[in-house]
Amino acid sequence: MLDGQLLTYRRDVKPGLRWPGMIDLPGGGREGDESPAACALRELEEEFGIRLPESRICWAMPFPAMDRPGGTGWFLGAPLAVEDYEAIRFGDEGHSPQLLHFGDFLRAPDAVPALQHRLTMMLDGLAIEQVFGYHTPKTPLFP
Repeated sequence: MLDGQLLTYRRDVKPGLRWPGMIDLPGGGREGDESPAACALRELEEEFGIRLPESRICWAMPFPAMDRPGGTGWFLGAPLAVEDYEAIRFGDEGHSPQLLHFGDFLRAPDAVPALQHRLTMMLDGLAIEQVFGYHTPKTPLFP
């Protein structure tokens, strides 16, 4: 999150790929026994070249997994600094990285619907200072 905006990208259009061409958020599947936070931060670095410390994560909530029936997935939020955005080195998945205002993402007919729902729940749970400013938890979300 950066000043009321989300870091987004467009998914590739390939056979068998879920949500082809739709607006998506950074993320992906956990590898081995990594924590949800470690997974999210690894995916952010792989997809956008942005490395954040776990202490920047200001929100996390479990949801039904989008790719594994009966599994648990996580939705996490972290503020970005302008320097983070300027340092983007986009990876080889998807295209067209951009900052998109929360409302624009929520209203977009071509955004991944489950992520729109999760973002709504995140915004409902955050104080305005957390959405537009930095919040560093005193303890890690995932020890």
